[in-house]
Amino acid sequence: MAEIKTQRLDSYRRLIEIARDLASTLDLDVLLERIVNAAAEVSGSEAASILLYDNLTQQLYFQVATNLDEPTMRGLVVPLEGSIAGWIVINRKAVRIDKAQDDPRFFGTVDQLTGRPTQSLLGVPLITKNKVVGVLEALNKERGKFSEGDESMLSVLGAQAAVAIENARLFQQSDLISEFVHELRTPLASLSTATYLLLRPEMAREQQEQIIHNIHGETLRLNSLASSFLDLARLESGRVQFRKSGFKITDLLYECKDIMNSKAEEDKIQIRIEASEKISAFEADRDKIKQVILNLLSNAIKYNRPNGSVILNASANETEVCVSIQDTGVGIPEEAIPHLFEKFYRVRETEGKVAGTGLGLSICKQIVQGHGGRMEIKSKLGVGTSFSIHLPRSGKTIPRL
Repeated sequence: MAEIKTQRLDSYRRLIEIARDLASTLDLDVLLERIVNAAAEVSGSEAASILLYDNLTQQLYFQVATNLDEPTMRGLVVPLEGSIAGWIVINRKAVRIDKAQDDPRFFGTVDQLTGRPTQSLLGVPLITKNKVVGVLEALNKERGKFSEGDESMLSVLGAQAAVAIENARLFQQSDLISEFVHELRTPLASLSTATYLLLRPEMAREQQEQIIHNIHGETLRLNSLASSFLDLARLESGRVQFRKSGFKITDLLYECKDIMNSKAEEDKIQIRIEASEKISAFEADRDKIKQVILNLLSNAIKYNRPNGSVILNASANETEVCVSIQDTGVGIPEEAIPHLFEKFYRVRETEGKVAGTGLGLSICKQIVQGHGGRMEIKSKLGVGTSFSIHLPRSGKTIPRL
């Protein structure tokens, strides 16, 4: 009995240490990793996972797990009706199950995708300020069965985790919103000035037409900015589910070339593809990778020079597929390269010459990193720039829900 009390005291001391650790970061991804690792530790389980709940869409989606090597699992929607996690959200109660797969509420898709079967399960709701933010689950007790003591420990951790997650989300949202509002000021100021000038009776017809043209341009820019901002917000929060399928990267390159050809011809830019047809199909979210390539190809055309060229190259080895987009444009100053993936960043030398939101590269980076890949940049002023995308090969496919 004395030994059990000592063990519990040690466990609660460990919870205090974990609470301090959780309070030390506002980076949501880092925070979630710390929570699942702590959950597996305090519950004595093989693995742990977090599912986050979106109150606006009333969707529950898989976010992070200790035993997950498939990054595109993030964002997988788990049904509220027909899943243990959904039951926990709806009823706001903890669940302990010795044989999870025999439970009628069991949602087996995650097991199928990870290849790791769930035997026993302990789940607790993540609640703060009377709002459910998600579910914390411990999977497969290493010794014996999940006990009341395990449930108590995980519930305490869950309460700490819910507050930490909500704080990180609020910080993330306020940071994004403040940047967005700052970026809105310039087009809104332009629109305000333009409408004021249109109301003045002495404005000539030609001047009015030019102002209307400017208003149209700023309106399109605002629409593009809002769409890009929403894309980035969803990607950063992990609410975008990557739906993987098998496809040939060379086919996608030719498709992107066809889409951008008319724009390239306008600017007298030649697009060439240098890729072997022998590159076998690999698995990724085709639409999202297409979005990345089109964004980089569009930039390569916009920042090129008349009669310049863009080369699309694809190569592959046993572990990854690489796509590069190389242009003969103006190049990027060395000091600007480390900032290119920052939200709303524009290279000062080209900011007033080429329209853009400053979010495209941030979105590209989020998509590539969401696939477990990376992006690299090489540039030389007056010579050109090369962006390369490195994507891992994968054998798991996420079904379309």
